Amino acid sequence: MKVILRKNFSQLGNVGDVVNVKDGYARNYLIPRQIAYQATKGNIRALEEEKKQILKKEAKELESAQALAAELEKVSISIPVKVGEEEKIFGSVTTQMIADALKEKGFDLDKRKIEITEPIKALGIYSVSIKLHPSVTATVKTWVVRE
Repeated sequence: MKVILRKNFSQLGNVGDVVNVKDGYARNYLIPRQIAYQATKGNIRALEEEKKQILKKEAKELESAQALAAELEKVSISIPVKVGEEEKIFGSVTTQMIADALKEKGFDLDKRKIEITEPIKALGIYSVSIKLHPSVTATVKTWVVRE
């Protein structure tokens, strides 16, 4: 059965690709989960319209991510931690701590978008990157200070 993909699907292809799959796979998996349409002339036209809407939506998301990144670049946050001997902190600074500090500043971000390259285990100033969109990354200056 020939189907048209509605979503990017790693095993088969990208949006709009016409692929040939087994009938049962299409009827029982791809079509009920709205990953694909059956390849008919009407569905091809409907997919073209859907593609236009998806492109508009992605452009809006990219624009809003760039605006948020510009705002985040101006922000610096401080995270108070308990400190032991030789200025070493107990544990490490987590992405959840950073997300909570950003929430206090008015930025509600998911902790999974925050990327810490190395564990933060000492006092100091760190640059933490936040992946807002596949092509947009913001950097926030983070101060780890004594509590």
